[in-house]
Amino acid sequence: MINSLRSKKFNVIAVDLPGNGFSDRSRMEFEERSDGAFQRFKDVYGLIQEKGFFWAFDQIVETGQIPYEEILKARVLERKSVKVIELGSDEVGRVLGQVIDTFNLAPVHLVLHDSALPMSANWVAENPGSVKSLTLLDTGIKPALPLFALNLPLIRDFVLGSSFGYQWLIRFCCMKKVGSFDVEDNRVLLKGRDRCRAVSEMGRKLNNSFDMAEWGSSEGIKGIPMQILWSSVWSKEWSEEGSRVADALPQAKFVGHSGGRWPQVDSADELAKHIADFVSSLPKTVRQVEEEPIPEHIQKMFDEASSSGHNHDHHHSHSGHDNHEGHAHAAGYMDAYGLGHTWGQ
Repeated sequence: MINSLRSKKFNVIAVDLPGNGFSDRSRMEFEERSDGAFQRFKDVYGLIQEKGFFWAFDQIVETGQIPYEEILKARVLERKSVKVIELGSDEVGRVLGQVIDTFNLAPVHLVLHDSALPMSANWVAENPGSVKSLTLLDTGIKPALPLFALNLPLIRDFVLGSSFGYQWLIRFCCMKKVGSFDVEDNRVLLKGRDRCRAVSEMGRKLNNSFDMAEWGSSEGIKGIPMQILWSSVWSKEWSEEGSRVADALPQAKFVGHSGGRWPQVDSADELAKHIADFVSSLPKTVRQVEEEPIPEHIQKMFDEASSSGHNHDHHHSHSGHDNHEGHAHAAGYMDAYGLGHTWGQ
């Protein structure tokens, strides 16, 4: 889908939200420990495990004293622990804002798929100046990939434990045609350490009380051009859900497509055309790019090169007519709060 849009001369950036894709799924935290008798026993036991059963006895024989200093060093009252990312909707929205601000992308044509809408809705409403248009792609409060399949140990082991189990789940819940989708890579990625937990925890924190109609009628949203791309062939129930979304957002253009609930895989070119046609129908984005001053020592080199007869052409862009497509995937934070490994190029 990215390649298809880029072939139409759009600048496309895809974001793996925190806990998803290749983005960070955990962060390091420092927490205080209790200082009770049981904790002291655990510290001494841990030290014996590390240094050997006869270590303390040898120390007593050699020095005539119990090795209090070593034991005290091991008993730090603050310890590091790795915590799985558990971000709520407002926090995820701020991450999206950080991405857009850090790379100076605003205003963007934002494409939100699956449960990325309830994750990002508040941020969009509060920052309408950063959003040129919205495309909602089969968006729902609940993700297409059922979280219970990742939460229940027996089902999770079956689904993630074999290619067959995971392929069955994808066919049943997300898309019928999986030939162009690398199921095995996706399964292995989701099976990685804490990855499944991160996706589950973020899904658990989705705003289940999100009101589509109330959001669509808010002041920040009313002025944003919007289209809804919805599967017209997935199921009768999903088509009815699409009708409810269209009724809740009467200002949006509604377009049916022939893909499933993960249509960016099996209907990429069709979706890219719908997005390109919609974005192209809007006034062009004109972005003013401020030039940073050239450092004095660099300017001196340029001047010397010019005076010695060398001609250099310096091309500076003062304005750009660029369309930026931001894709947020449901199901980013460098060290969980920055932008490490969040870009799909």
